[in-house]
Amino acid sequence: MSNTYFVTGIGTGIGKTTVSAVLTEKLNADYWKPIQSGDLDISDSLLIKNLVSNTKTVIHPERYRLSQPLSPHLSARIDGIEISTADIQIPQTDNDLIIEGAGGLMVPLNTEELVLDLIKNLKVRIIVVSQNYLGSINHTLLTLEVLKANQIEIEGLIFNGASNPETEHYIESFSKIKVLGRIPHMSVIDKESVREAGRHITL
Repeated sequence: MSNTYFVTGIGTGIGKTTVSAVLTEKLNADYWKPIQSGDLDISDSLLIKNLVSNTKTVIHPERYRLSQPLSPHLSARIDGIEISTADIQIPQTDNDLIIEGAGGLMVPLNTEELVLDLIKNLKVRIIVVSQNYLGSINHTLLTLEVLKANQIEIEGLIFNGASNPETEHYIESFSKIKVLGRIPHMSVIDKESVREAGRHITL
């Protein structure tokens, strides 16, 4: 039986795409980013394609490709379109699937819907990516509490980047959420380092 996981983060720029690449490669899974906002010439889908080594992965096309590197609701407005979560359907595949979100849970997609609403509609399990910085305990616990309050199944946490054992232990102990792994800082992110990083993940 195939599995589908939605990768979200505690904020923007904490390594969701890198973690998604590691998970995609480790599981030989398919990859899908429903909403790409900005950087269309170097989109996350293209980055994933260049970082996986296996021949099984299929990169599914984005539902929305927005031209501006802004919050999706604003980028969509500039492009003259409106995002609707009802129009975002999981692509058909018999393979495991990694879905990468845009930013964090409370990122707006339109005037009424957030990334959180997309997750609810898709009815998938969540993997939360955290990164250690001053304030990350607060941001991680808030993210997990929002998911719990909305009765969304959390598969687990992945810490990405430089380790902080005290912070990681506190988050794991307080939240009671399983830690799936800790991906160390990668000075070079390429196919080899992505493949190697998969050894640090239990999934």
